[in-house]
Amino acid sequence: MLQLPHQPLQVAAVPPQRAPAREDEAGPWHAEAVCRRDEAGLFFAPSKEPTAARLAREEAAKRVCARCPVMVECREHALLQPEPYGVWGGLTAAERRVVLARRRRREVELRKAAATERIAQAG
Repeated sequence: MLQLPHQPLQVAAVPPQRAPAREDEAGPWHAEAVCRRDEAGLFFAPSKEPTAARLAREEAAKRVCARCPVMVECREHALLQPEPYGVWGGLTAAERRVVLARRRRREVELRKAAATERIAQAG
């Protein structure tokens, strides 16, 4: 762990959810989330958190996510919202931005390929 022994791990309160969660026949996905128990403060940065402490906290949060039964649903929620802060579905905000950028590029490529196909079929 990167945290220095003389620095206590600081955690922030979890911000309220900004949009209603999806529900299926079994209920809302977040009811099964491991982070709803006692580790919730790991997922959001306190103000002025030192880099080493942030990295250690994020790694601890990702370990919680790794054992969560609804990790995929949580990740998709964070990507669809999009959630600007915290660790969601095992990804940091920066990692989610990368995933979203890749998805946007893929969508553009698929649209171009479809347009090219339509032109070829019409011609």
